[in-house]
Parts: sequence; C-alpha cells; structure tokens
Amino acid sequence: MPSPTTLETLQAQVLSLSKSDRARLLERLVASLDVDTQAEEEWEQIAETRELELTSGQSVAVSLEDAMARLRARFPG
Repeated sequence: MPSPTTLETLQAQVLSLSKSDRARLLERLVASLDVDTQAEEEWEQIAETRELELTSGQSVAVSLEDAMARLRARFPG
C-alpha cells in the first residue's frame, strides 16, 4: 500500500488530468475492481434480451422520469 505522501502525489496528478482523461481512468479503475466474469456475462445476456424485447415490440420503453416517479411512489421517503 502506498504511503500517504505517495497517495497524495498520485491524487494530485490524477486531478490535474483533463475531465475526459479522469473519466477514462475512473472507468478503468472500476473495471479493475469488477472482475466477476460470470456476472458480466449474465448482465450482457439480460441487456441483449431486453433490447430484443424492445425492438420486437414485446416491451415498451419507459422514460426515466416515469420510472423514477413510479419508484418514488412505491418507495416513499
């Protein structure tokens, strides 16, 4: 584990990057923590199934606003 000084130096370097570079770095860091390939494959299958349901008309898309309103009504507070 890096010493606090090393960590602070790294943090300063990262924060000096452009917003887009920080976003790419964040994606890579998160991906490095999320290594459950089986879960990733299952999520990919779910996404493909949902896309097919939408394109075939089997399912109807709901706007984010409607989905959030439904969740707020179901889980108040």
